[in-house]
Amino acid sequence: MIRIFLRVEGVINWVIGHAASACLVVAAVSAFYQVITRFIFEQPSTWSEALTRTCLIWMVFLGITIAFRHGALVAIDLAYRSVSGRLQSLLQGFITLGSLALLGVILWFGIQMTWRVRFQTLAGLEVPIAWAYAALPVGAFFSLLAVAAHYFDRRTAALEETAT
Repeated sequence: MIRIFLRVEGVINWVIGHAASACLVVAAVSAFYQVITRFIFEQPSTWSEALTRTCLIWMVFLGITIAFRHGALVAIDLAYRSVSGRLQSLLQGFITLGSLALLGVILWFGIQMTWRVRFQTLAGLEVPIAWAYAALPVGAFFSLLAVAAHYFDRRTAALEETAT
């Protein structure tokens, strides 16, 4: 069962990584377009800044999933490597529970915020601002999966042990 979960999560993580990369590309292109229209043509674009901001928000909340999956977000390597055995397992469990709690809060309040702003529009793009706010619960949900996958993935544990 865990093997199937890890395989499915791996595919999801691959898709999310590419989506986050696409958001970065779109943000860079729209920011470049904004600079060109503002400073070269002296006719600033009304939509490119909002698109850049929205893409950067999505990129961060999708990209954080990758960091959680690799255990790279919570940087307590010194403490983790200074203990061994049962203490190391206990610390790993504490890190996992803390991450899950934080992501649960982001998911819960992200859903509420997205729901509250569903009738407001994003200036310049004329789309519901809820599309920008939706990055919080979507990113938190996939990060929850990534944290669980990192915890259950024995390959990650073996790599961490060989790094010490």
